[in-house]
Amino acid sequence: MSPQLLWLRCETKEFERRAALTPTTSKKLIDAGFDIYVERDEQRIFDDAEFEAVGCKLVANNSWPSAPTDIPIIGLKELPESDAPLPHTHIQFAHCYKRQAGWSSILARFYKGKGTLYDLEFLTDDSGRRVAAFGFHAGFAGAAAGALACAAQKNGKALGQLEPYANEAAMVEAVKQALGGTGKGVKALVIGALGRCGRGAVDLFRKIGLDEDDIVKWDMAETAKGGPFQEILDVDIFVNCIYLSSPIPHFLTREQLQAAGKSRQLSVVVDVSCDTTNPHNPIPVYSINTTFSKPTVPVDVGPENPPLSVISIDHLPTLLPREASEQFSSDLLPSLLELPNRKTARVWVDAEKLFQEKLAEAVKAEGLA
Repeated sequence: MSPQLLWLRCETKEFERRAALTPTTSKKLIDAGFDIYVERDEQRIFDDAEFEAVGCKLVANNSWPSAPTDIPIIGLKELPESDAPLPHTHIQFAHCYKRQAGWSSILARFYKGKGTLYDLEFLTDDSGRRVAAFGFHAGFAGAAAGALACAAQKNGKALGQLEPYANEAAMVEAVKQALGGTGKGVKALVIGALGRCGRGAVDLFRKIGLDEDDIVKWDMAETAKGGPFQEILDVDIFVNCIYLSSPIPHFLTREQLQAAGKSRQLSVVVDVSCDTTNPHNPIPVYSINTTFSKPTVPVDVGPENPPLSVISIDHLPTLLPREASEQFSSDLLPSLLELPNRKTARVWVDAEKLFQEKLAEAVKAEGLA
């Protein structure tokens, strides 16, 4: 039987240092009979030599468009904008199944090229839970960024460029130092606190020294009454960690912020969920994704009111690139081992069925039928 081929593409998104495959998981796949091609990539946290040492075949940076079309291409973030048809099978986060900005044009590329998309966000187990997610590290890093922004704002400044940390301990120590040695006295609200992302945010707040009573943990029970929520205005940092699957009442509104005037305590919103272009975004007080180089965007809260900033970075886990990649890739491994049987293995069959449904919607929206 011929080996299963798999091609790890480089990531082209600025500051993105994570990888869908790590040397650890690549070796396990190779031991199971896979042949792994890895694009050379100086941006990735893992050196090319680490992949070569476990038996991967190194290929030129960003050369996947010329790879044989029978080799599945795996990556993390979305591909660069283009109209070029996509003839390959792609395994990635495409951010187009929930009708985000440009969703139909992204899927149209697969239609034109007769390629297939297996969206990593929608690979699920028997219970409907995602088989692999960056949620914990997204929440952990988002809470850290929020605390850093809060510290900067207290000093009358905007948060400067964020750089990835070598490990979790280094991140925790840096945040504590920015807050003067401890987070004690800071109050935070996490919505979605019972999920992977929310648990990560709560963990960071505990590790930087917030008192347990100052970490307000909300989930579906607390938000069932419907927003907007006054409670969000009464903390220093609000971290949104929900998974948005349907329209819900807004958590926070511009009108609410302006009406609060000087009585508002809230200084930083961290939208880890980052549904910025989703028409049902429950935090409609900002309209752009922020970046590592400019991590915050100010909110119009009315004249002479205390400042409020939003962090809406859509790849926060890359602040801890090695740990986040290892955890994600390890969780994805059992499904990848089923890739040779993707026409019968449930996780891949379900993912392809969803792709075909979304593709049909995009074809109609683009007038391609």
